[in-house]
Amino acid sequence: MHPAPSVIFFTTFSGLGFGLLFFLGLGYPAVTGWMAFAFFAIAYAMAVGGLLASTFHLGRPERAVKAFTQWRSSWLSREAWCAVGALVLMGLYAAGLVFFQTRIAILGILGAVMSLATVFTTSMIYTQLKTIPRWNMNITPVKFLSLSLAGGALFAGQVSIALVLLVIAGLVQVFTWVEGDKALAASGTDMATATGLGSIGKVRAFEPPHTGTNYLLREFVHEIGRKHSQKLRAISLILMVAVPFVLLILPFSHFFALLAVISHVAGVLTARWLFFAEAEHVVGLYYGKH
Repeated sequence: MHPAPSVIFFTTFSGLGFGLLFFLGLGYPAVTGWMAFAFFAIAYAMAVGGLLASTFHLGRPERAVKAFTQWRSSWLSREAWCAVGALVLMGLYAAGLVFFQTRIAILGILGAVMSLATVFTTSMIYTQLKTIPRWNMNITPVKFLSLSLAGGALFAGQVSIALVLLVIAGLVQVFTWVEGDKALAASGTDMATATGLGSIGKVRAFEPPHTGTNYLLREFVHEIGRKHSQKLRAISLILMVAVPFVLLILPFSHFFALLAVISHVAGVLTARWLFFAEAEHVVGLYYGKH
């Protein structure tokens, strides 16, 4: 079983899109007219494309509009409102730049804040899940935000800022892996606590609860060998941070800049695949998966 492509696409490209919108909202790069249109088109294609991809992961996509009704208790609902707010504000801001060559600073700043809020609320959908200790850590939102900002700076052509943010994102990612590897054991959850039978002796699974599959097994219980995991981590870090960093410190070339963007996106996609593949939902204890 493997993580759903729609979720990987959503979390990767919506993060990059809103990261780019953040920098555009602050006036980086300071473009107007058709050049501004090109930047906003790229940002909206990634942000909206990612959001649309997420609806395909819903059991009933036609009911996606109901996500807006639970904002008091649901991070998914808060994400929906933040995304709409960011896209509307940035749309108005973009219209001023493209059609009137005018930067309405307040719209840009508010749109930038809402863009980061969207990424934060997305991260909280996963951070809140106590049943997945690897996600249920304070560093998870930092990882989402650092990758969004690094990718946004890269797409916005802000080389000096991107160099710093890429290093920060790489360090945060490594720290997340190190802490995540200890999270399940540190949570104190095992077969004994899961079944409540620990008081009568050592507990082990005799056979699986059932022979078929279910939603949780499809979504959150993936098996990936440690050897393959370490290899993919190295590949993602090289593509996501090292290659773009080296390309950015070379004499500027549009070709190198394009390669840096492509490499970074490929690295983030790999890291995001691992984010889901290594999830370790505690329900896997009932199936002898951990």
